[in-house]
Amino acid sequence: MLLRREDREISAAFTKLFGRRVRLLAESKINRVSQIAGGPITVSLVSEGEQSTISGEVLLVATGRIPNGDTLNLAATGVDVDEDGFIIVDDHQQTTAPGIFALGDVCSHQMLKHVANAEARVVKHNLLHPQVMINSDHRFVPHAVFSDPQVAAVGLTEEQARERGIEARIGREAYGDTAYGWAMEDTEHFVKVLADPDGKRLIGAHIIGPQASSLIQPLIQAMSFGTPVRAMARDQYWIHPAMAEVVENALLDLRD
Repeated sequence: MLLRREDREISAAFTKLFGRRVRLLAESKINRVSQIAGGPITVSLVSEGEQSTISGEVLLVATGRIPNGDTLNLAATGVDVDEDGFIIVDDHQQTTAPGIFALGDVCSHQMLKHVANAEARVVKHNLLHPQVMINSDHRFVPHAVFSDPQVAAVGLTEEQARERGIEARIGREAYGDTAYGWAMEDTEHFVKVLADPDGKRLIGAHIIGPQASSLIQPLIQAMSFGTPVRAMARDQYWIHPAMAEVVENALLDLRD
């Protein structure tokens, strides 16, 4: 299944929809990759117990990223790194060496540009105002996958909530059940929100579909400022027939 760190419903939907556009060979074992005299690249693999070969012009290998702190001679500065090689910082983004700060991918396990942007603002303030330093807030860090379909999420997945012993309340709304989604003839995308057992506070939000990375923003805001679910759903106007109504209706489903 693709996007395995997403909420399981989102991962399953993404795998199904993306699989209509490309040939997916999940859980396959690659035995050999070869190329002769500038010809096509051939991959020999075993998928579902059967051997096969695939040929193409380009082979993309995506194995993730690792920090490169080990190339910076940090031992000479007194800056420590953790077991994964990330520079250790406190809530002020200050390293273990006084006066040295770090931000972004070199110290954050959430290697996202918007995280680096937020940490940069904290570092700037703390360098200019060392007597009144501020903290980074990493409570509700969102992320998005800019693919087709688009995916966006913030907070806990249903599985993570269950692992923590939280009996989360869940609200869902299909794009196609709103006016905008109906006009798009959308039958596949949806919004999923999770709240605490009382249904008062959001603890997670997950969207798959068009404009997901924008639609999730009010949910990030609600979680960051502790806005109650009912207040968010009912104490403001939601423009009709805008796409954002799918978020409103997911919240109403959660409340009910």
